[in-house]
Amino acid sequence: MSARLRNLNPYELHKYLVNVYSLNTKGSTGSLKRDSSRDRTDLDVIRENHKFLWDDDEVADTWEKQLAKKYYDKLFKEYCICDLSRYKENKVALRWRVEREVVLGKGQFQCGDKRCNGDQNLKSWEVNFAYLEGREKKNALVKLRLCPECSDKLNYRSKKREVKRLKKSEKKKKKNKNKDHSEESDSNDVTETDRIPDEEPSTSSTVAMETVEEDSLWKKGVQETEEKTREEEFEEYLEDLLL
Repeated sequence: MSARLRNLNPYELHKYLVNVYSLNTKGSTGSLKRDSSRDRTDLDVIRENHKFLWDDDEVADTWEKQLAKKYYDKLFKEYCICDLSRYKENKVALRWRVEREVVLGKGQFQCGDKRCNGDQNLKSWEVNFAYLEGREKKNALVKLRLCPECSDKLNYRSKKREVKRLKKSEKKKKKNKNKDHSEESDSNDVTETDRIPDEEPSTSSTVAMETVEEDSLWKKGVQETEEKTREEEFEEYLEDLLL
């Protein structure tokens, strides 16, 4: 037997001894199991190093923080998802949306509560989120889109600020109103000497004015109209959807 063991390589010798030990010793297989009590998955690492908000100049100096920062960069931070199960205690949990929720419209076109899928009469709320992170109290101003029932839960203890969007027609009316007001103020500031006389200019002066206008047009050239960028067109499209 010793000659046989001598001819085995280290790996085969190890397997042989382990098999002999396992077969001949009662209850010995339990001691061969690896201790997995201190094992950590990537999700555990992200939970331990996750931050609700990362500063732009903050440096991730360890691989655990780098992993958490990469996960944070992939989140969508326009609207939040909330948990209102403990709203009577004035405790609301918030987190950013993931890609799958953005594709489904969860939190923007559907209610932002994780247990609610309502999509009618949604309202936008601005919430001052106070949370504890790394034994330090922090605050962040975030936005939520909620249905009427969940809105009542959010405002159970204190009234939050509602974010409203002006319709395009209202914006144009407001803009025209401000424009008319400014023109009226300008017309009131004109003195008698600044007013244009009622007499028509002579033929020679008219011809001179026309030549001057033509020369100025040739000098200025054709004014190019500004085209809207793709981002501006996309923002207008989103505004139309939210109206």
